Amino acid sequence: MVVGTLSIKLVIPDARSLKQKRSALKSVKDRLRNGFNISISEIDSHDIWQSAVLGVAMVGGDRRHVNAVLSNVIEAVKRFHHVQLVDYELELY
Repeated sequence: MVVGTLSIKLVIPDARSLKQKRSALKSVKDRLRNGFNISISEIDSHDIWQSAVLGVAMVGGDRRHVNAVLSNVIEAVKRFHHVQLVDYELELY
């Protein structure tokens, strides 16, 4: 069994309130969850309007598959127009 974790730091430049931030993050989380069958949640920077840290987790039987899916998640986040990827950290256990 392989557990993959991914920490994604984002900037949300158009967010002018926590409500706008949550709306933008909900869209990102829903699209990623539905597209990649992963678990995802906001894990840091809860009260900062234009910043967010998302935590992603995936469990699988094959190390290459888990790594490939999480790498595809990173690429998908890069293509979102309403958030900007600042940094990420991918780990496999």
